[in-house]
Amino acid sequence: MAEPVKLIVGLANPGTQYADTRHNAGAWYVDALARSRGITLAEERKYFGLTGTFTEGGETVRLLIPTTFMNRSGQATAALANFFRIPTTQMLVAHDELDLPPGNIRLKIGGGHGGHNGLRDIISRHGNQRDFVRLRIGIGHPGSSDLVTPYVLGRPAQNDRIQIERAIDEALRYTSEIVRGELPRAMNGINSYKGT
Repeated sequence: MAEPVKLIVGLANPGTQYADTRHNAGAWYVDALARSRGITLAEERKYFGLTGTFTEGGETVRLLIPTTFMNRSGQATAALANFFRIPTTQMLVAHDELDLPPGNIRLKIGGGHGGHNGLRDIISRHGNQRDFVRLRIGIGHPGSSDLVTPYVLGRPAQNDRIQIERAIDEALRYTSEIVRGELPRAMNGINSYKGT
């Protein structure tokens, strides 16, 4: 049994021009989670993001979509986690993943940043702690490292977006288990999902 999750973060760049881009897939998950729970996310400037809460098993779970740019994501996560004394072991970060095709998702604990600037900043601002849970949402890879920046800042093709949203729906099915710390069960479900 892992620790229960008290903070769920969806990584994104701010602004309507980025809302539908691949790099915002983590925020799509938190937005979908908020909708499924009837939560309206509101801007909290002291936490540098959009926040909301829900209750699971009598425990408060906080949602956060940073409104900083991606490479400053840790400014938001650290501000909220420090205020509410939430350790990194009780934090889930949802983010786009180049190394998985659209429609694939993976749940894991710990690891490096893999070149993801949002994860890099979070690790740095939490004292190099890497032990948070990650929900990796596949967006595919453009095939060349030179193309990564325009690719992640571009919008997915319609079919890719549908596949990503189906994967997010699958992750939502296991969010209660994640929050309760039942990570092996959640991993079994999420990591075996291959899209349709």
